Amino acid sequence: MADAAVTFILDNLKELIASTNRQISEVNDRVKPLSDDLELFKFFLQDANKKPIEDAAMKALVELIRNAVYEAENIVDEYVIEAAQYKSSSLFSKIKHPLDRPTKLLNLAQKIEPMKAMVKKIYDKKKFGDGARLDGEGSKPSKITKAPIVQEELVVGIEDEAATVINLLTRESEELEVVSIVGMPGSGKTTLAKMVFRDPKIEFEFYNRIWVYVSQDYNRKEVFLTILDQITKVTDEIRNMTEDNLAQKLLRSLEEEKYLIVVDNVRTPNDWNHLQVSFPKNKKKSRILLTSRDRNVGKNADCKVERHDLRFLTIDESWTLLQRKALGLEECPRDLVKHGMKIAAECDGLPLAIVVIGGILLEKGTEGSHWEDVSKNVKEYNVEMDPGKTMDNFIAWSFNHLPYHLRACFIYFGMLPEDYRISVRKLIRLWVAEGFIQRKGELTLESIAEDYLEDLVNRNLVMVEKWRSNGKIKTCYVHDMIHVFCKNKAVEEIFYHEIKRSDQITDLSSNDAFKMCRGLSIPPHFLNIKSPKQFGSHVRSILCFSNDEITLTLANISSFPKTFKLLRVLDGEPIRFSRFPSDLTLLVNLRYLVLSIQFKILPKHITNLWNMQTLIVKTSSNTLEIRGDIFKMVRLRHLETNASTSFSDPVSRKRNDEEGYLIDLRTLSTISPETCSEDVLDRAPNLSKLGIRGQLSKLFEVKDESSLFDNVKQLNSLENLKLFNDVVNVQGSEGKIVSPPDKFPPNLTKLTLYGTQLDWEYMSTLGRLENLEILKLKENAFEGKLWEAEDGGFPSLKLLHIGSTDLVTWVASGSHFPSLESLHLKHCTSLSTVPLGLADIATLQTVELYCTNEIAATSAKKIQSQKKENTLTNKGKGFKLSIYPSDHVK
Repeated sequence: MADAAVTFILDNLKELIASTNRQISEVNDRVKPLSDDLELFKFFLQDANKKPIEDAAMKALVELIRNAVYEAENIVDEYVIEAAQYKSSSLFSKIKHPLDRPTKLLNLAQKIEPMKAMVKKIYDKKKFGDGARLDGEGSKPSKITKAPIVQEELVVGIEDEAATVINLLTRESEELEVVSIVGMPGSGKTTLAKMVFRDPKIEFEFYNRIWVYVSQDYNRKEVFLTILDQITKVTDEIRNMTEDNLAQKLLRSLEEEKYLIVVDNVRTPNDWNHLQVSFPKNKKKSRILLTSRDRNVGKNADCKVERHDLRFLTIDESWTLLQRKALGLEECPRDLVKHGMKIAAECDGLPLAIVVIGGILLEKGTEGSHWEDVSKNVKEYNVEMDPGKTMDNFIAWSFNHLPYHLRACFIYFGMLPEDYRISVRKLIRLWVAEGFIQRKGELTLESIAEDYLEDLVNRNLVMVEKWRSNGKIKTCYVHDMIHVFCKNKAVEEIFYHEIKRSDQITDLSSNDAFKMCRGLSIPPHFLNIKSPKQFGSHVRSILCFSNDEITLTLANISSFPKTFKLLRVLDGEPIRFSRFPSDLTLLVNLRYLVLSIQFKILPKHITNLWNMQTLIVKTSSNTLEIRGDIFKMVRLRHLETNASTSFSDPVSRKRNDEEGYLIDLRTLSTISPETCSEDVLDRAPNLSKLGIRGQLSKLFEVKDESSLFDNVKQLNSLENLKLFNDVVNVQGSEGKIVSPPDKFPPNLTKLTLYGTQLDWEYMSTLGRLENLEILKLKENAFEGKLWEAEDGGFPSLKLLHIGSTDLVTWVASGSHFPSLESLHLKHCTSLSTVPLGLADIATLQTVELYCTNEIAATSAKKIQSQKKENTLTNKGKGFKLSIYPSDHVK
């Protein structure tokens, strides 16, 4: 199998050459022909990707290609940096050193010449292996035969087991008890635990329900913090506690509570011993649910332990699961049943094996010959008496069926922490910045990336954790066995390295392959205790996933940009910068940056990062001023800050008609009301998400028959609008919104209001937004004792969230919210009743109450009873009511 990373580097190199020729005129034309030479063996790599490579000469050839492309990419990236530095140098410097730039550029161009010869030499070696064809056959990316993604998690064959576990958890014993679910890798332990955790009987029995995952290299402190975060607010003081103090804090927090804690994936009895000390043995019917591969986990607990051995699926259950994963909701064609039953039988009742092979069949379609081929090969990958090895083989088999454009996206999951639930928004932005997503027609890069993710979900390689109300994926993750495969594959291809311990750096620093590594996933504090030079000069991406924050030393702040001069991605939220690292702007290839700062001004030379696509700034200040001209950052797609942000004199400079327009900018959040000028928003015509924070009365104030919000109304592509009324320092009625807008952008689907203190009568204006699907009213967005909903409003609204309001009486019926699916009420402590008429809404599926009162909770239960009656008479869908006493309860 050819390295997954190489094909993308070829495409990235072509794009880099094209873009730098547009942006930096000094890039020598001698660089551009390299892309034509690289094209000669691109088709070879795509052919070689079709099946595993056994021939030693072919493997050597693939490695030669990989090294050649990596070296060519390094040269071009350095070339771009040299050209950019020369272009930004002063006139005096250019006059004083007229030969510096030509000499350096010439040397770089001369380095490229051997690469051209190497490409030609590789092309001449096409005789190795049957797959080394350059005719382009089969070079087009395959498209999966796509079944609709099913939002509900598919559960087959464990309903009876769930009932057994629920009975064990809810029996009458007053003492703390432990229930342990034990099974082989991929047998469905976590799926069963989730099914139990979400069961209405368990939700009713345990207000305090907590879920914590224990990774292979788990950190006790992180585990304790994860649990505490679900029962109380975790302050900086708590976060800085020692392990032992956290254990005692957790013990005290749970002492007087009835709780259920799910500890998922406990590897060894020793792991359990280290964790159980923090769980109080109170006499309140508390329970702990463990999942483990080891039958001995929990044996030495100081309380009663019940072990539940998870059985394998029967052949009929396996066949049911396989059909659903391979065909979605479609009925299986008769000619496929024979082959499908054989495949199901060969999977030996392992759910993960079945769903992975189901993904292969989904990609194959419903041709009988394809199913027959798979049925003949299953036995080859099944290792008797070793389910773990069998699963590794099945995952590798599925990977080998992936088209080349999905491989790097899939391998990328190996760089995330084990069991890490990643936001799809973040994942897609990282994919785009890494260069995994290539343009296709008029589609945005984000839309293409969403399609790629859906393909991986349909192939059952990626799992969905949460869905958005619009049916799109919100968060996702991979099974721990798939995570191990991705991590190992990334190392094998010199793609990425995950480093967890400092001694790994010492061991790897002398490894030649590590020195060529493209990316690192590391704890942030390593950047302070280790010399950056130990990580390698070719690093393109640094990912930091940790709850521990660090402040870089002044020495490391200065050395960081110089060491990682080729950096494209810096996802370093835990890294705090006490001052802006001026050398950071030398990283002209930087595309993705999360910058955590302790100041409120970004200097004007931030503009030098003209390759930037995603810029996320988190500051300790309430305001942020960007003095650079962001409209010169022509590739910018997403600009996000947590403060009210203003741009310094954004459009005073002279530009021609083509300059200063950010046509790719999709996200701008959050900016100050004063920044919503016509000059600013006119230069971001394709915004889909906008956040505005500050004194909103200035945004809506009408002067000379117009307001700043009129500029917002003109954004025809805007779908998501957040309005945050920040009036902390405003006295009296000065910050009161007197004239809220009567119209909004025409295609708005999501609106969030925070602290706007509007009258409930204004809801009639919002009700006229025909495309609005999500409405979130937070922290006194509306004030007043009475809200009478009006007929004909909110025709498309699916989710309504109301938080922290003094509302007492809410009058509404089913006709007022005809499409409503979810209702969330949070801190509505004065609300007398939840309108019973909402039970008549056929689409309503969930109602969640957080910190309301007993009367409101009782009325919600009446809605639940009515919905059950409607379901029995086929007048409505399934319904779920959740009542939580605390925001931190899952």
